[in-house]
Amino acid sequence: MEVNNMGGSHGFVSPQNSVPWVGLSAKPLKVRLALGWLLVTSLALWIWITAASAEPRDETSALLSRSTVEKYDHAEVLVDGQVILNVRGVEAFPAKQRAKEIARRIVAAARDPAIPADAVRTENKGDRTTLLAGNHFLLSLIDADATLVGISRDVLAEVAQTRVVEAIASYRRDRSPRVLLIHSLYAIATTLIAIGLLFVFRRGFHRLNDIIEQRLKTHLKALEAQSARFLKAQQLANALRGAIKIVYMLLKAALVFFYLNFVLGLYPWTRLFAARLFDLILGPMRTMALAILDAVPDLVFIAMLILVIRYILKMIETFFSSIDQGAIRLASFEREWAWPTYRISRLLVIIFAVVVAYPYVPGSRSDAFKGISIFLGLIISLGSPSLIANFIAGYSLAYRRPFKIGDRVKINGILGDVMEMRVLVARLHSLKNEEIVIPSTTILNGEVVNYSTLAREQGLILHTTVGIGYETPWRQVEAMLRLAADRTLGLLKQPKPFVLLTALGDFAISYELNAYSKDPHAMVQLYSTLHQNILDVFNEYGVAIMTPAYISDPSESKIVPKDQWYAAPATPPAQSTQPGPANPV
Repeated sequence: MEVNNMGGSHGFVSPQNSVPWVGLSAKPLKVRLALGWLLVTSLALWIWITAASAEPRDETSALLSRSTVEKYDHAEVLVDGQVILNVRGVEAFPAKQRAKEIARRIVAAARDPAIPADAVRTENKGDRTTLLAGNHFLLSLIDADATLVGISRDVLAEVAQTRVVEAIASYRRDRSPRVLLIHSLYAIATTLIAIGLLFVFRRGFHRLNDIIEQRLKTHLKALEAQSARFLKAQQLANALRGAIKIVYMLLKAALVFFYLNFVLGLYPWTRLFAARLFDLILGPMRTMALAILDAVPDLVFIAMLILVIRYILKMIETFFSSIDQGAIRLASFEREWAWPTYRISRLLVIIFAVVVAYPYVPGSRSDAFKGISIFLGLIISLGSPSLIANFIAGYSLAYRRPFKIGDRVKINGILGDVMEMRVLVARLHSLKNEEIVIPSTTILNGEVVNYSTLAREQGLILHTTVGIGYETPWRQVEAMLRLAADRTLGLLKQPKPFVLLTALGDFAISYELNAYSKDPHAMVQLYSTLHQNILDVFNEYGVAIMTPAYISDPSESKIVPKDQWYAAPATPPAQSTQPGPANPV
């Protein structure tokens, strides 16, 4: 515990991190509220003036180390909201308790009119120096306090004596009737000015709204017409009103803040609240400013890295664009692979840049940033296996090129035309006017039938099977099937249609008609027309199609007499005007 100069224990005084160890009780800073419409600019200017006009520290105060103070238990000695001292504590006498005790002694000395302000003196008592106000003990200093700040104990005591004297004088002056009257007049004038400014702000706010409603609405409608109604006049007007309202609210909040800070700072009893109110706003701003200044070198590195990466990406894009346009040719590298390869290369370069830049991101070493990184990594690892699989499958398909946009394809039994190809999915337009989305993994792992690839050059073979009884000559059946193919518009005459006997069943022979077409998108309609013509031809020649059902056994044998082998429309070989079907294999 702390005692007077006759006690056995000694008090300890230590530096403060943001103010000198011994804080001057300077005259209260009288801030005049800015008038007019430049309040926002005045705010920044006032902050700058406040920081610049702070009382310069003497050489002794400059020696106080912030890092040294933070190593020990310390507290501020406050008198009327002004920091007088920053004291250390010990286990038996904590710093906060000791600071309150010292402040109580200084206030008691200031309240005693019998003690002149300049009556504060120092006395050296061996290993300590005590500060006395008349015969009243204030505090004591020891060599440990002087060693802490790197100066002699005598210099430290002299500085402490000067600042305590000023604190006592300021305490008495601020409570004098004359000063209180002047400050009250300041408060009344400031209140009237603040009310006037609030009225001006309110009038200005309504005036701007009227301008938007009366004058700008015509221009906004013209802008809406020029943008092909992409921009809506009403939405723009609402946005302007919202922006003006935000500025209006900020101006009112700034005005109220300055008003409270100024008025509360006029009186010694409320000056502490004014200082706390000021720190409430400037504290975060100061912290942000210091953080930005500390991060400037890292931000410069990140900016340079971004410039380099952008240049590299531009070079890569130019290279693959030349490949796509045919200006550059690489062996065994298709032109269609240019843009997929560019996207992969761009992704790898960006990932490399992120890895390099990560340590330089402000806050990347903080626990909060690490926690967010772990959380995002967990989400990605748990929720993205299918996404990554689709991503890899999409780029695999880009190199395999199983189909192109516009191709008629069948994917896992789904028939349609390719509308869009993306990394993760492909979109098909079905024959029933449906949009079908198929994941890339399904395409990669499933069966893909492309009807368009070979049809462009060689033609697509459309085929259908019919079952005809054994009593019908096979030559007649082939001729009838070829005739049905000839009647079908859209099937090619060359190469000629051909017929294959695919099976000798229990009750019928299976005939497969094959015909060429170069329009895979018309295959469904061609199949329908071909089947119609087959039915018509077989009905014309009185031949029954037995598939798919068996009904009964006739009384006569199911054989073809030799004289019926070339029943119409078939012709014997000697009279045939066209050769039999060529073997397509």
